[in-house]
Amino acid sequence: MNEKVKKFFRKFASAHLWLNLLAMVVVVVLLLFGLQWWLLSYTHHGEGIEVPDLYGMDYRKAMDQLEEQGLRIMANDSTYLKAMPAGCIVVQSPAKGMTVKEGRTVYVTINSLTIPRIRIPDLVDNCSYREAQARLQQLEFRLTQPKLIDGEKDWVYGIKMGDRNVRAGELIARESVLTLVIGNGSYGDEYEDEEDEFGFDDDASDGGDAGDDDEDGFVPVLINEED
Repeated sequence: MNEKVKKFFRKFASAHLWLNLLAMVVVVVLLLFGLQWWLLSYTHHGEGIEVPDLYGMDYRKAMDQLEEQGLRIMANDSTYLKAMPAGCIVVQSPAKGMTVKEGRTVYVTINSLTIPRIRIPDLVDNCSYREAQARLQQLEFRLTQPKLIDGEKDWVYGIKMGDRNVRAGELIARESVLTLVIGNGSYGDEYEDEEDEFGFDDDASDGGDAGDDDEDGFVPVLINEED
């Protein structure tokens, strides 16, 4: 029994076994280092491109610049800023100065090439001048002096753009010039005087009364009584 144990430990302590174990450890370490190097190379760890400032830049110009740097660009939204040129970039993500990997897409919001259109609210014959003025200015329409017509004072009777009447629900370009048509408090001469329209003719009335008397009254008759 002791001899078998000695042989076992003798084999366990042999140089051949330890060499095999050492070779296995070296292979595992090499594999780990190789995998790490491949990952670093594939992901470009520690390498990056600084995102430039694109604010106010024309979209096509920004596209050319980013392509030269190995980046891509995509417009995912638009807005309208009156003070900015049409087609320029107003928002970007990632932000300027950030370090990104090659091939990264920069998402941008550009200033609209066309002025957005706004739906006209239901104001005609539905509100006063002050209310209509406030609502239209809030929608960024420009208003001229109102046009006055006969009607209830400061009541809105129409909306005009130039010589054309504008209806509720119609889409009109923002900042268009509109004119409110409102009443001046006067109803004009479209109605006759109440006395002339509903009164009675005095002469005809008197004549009628006289005729009635002649027709319906009693004519006195003198009767001679015999003594």
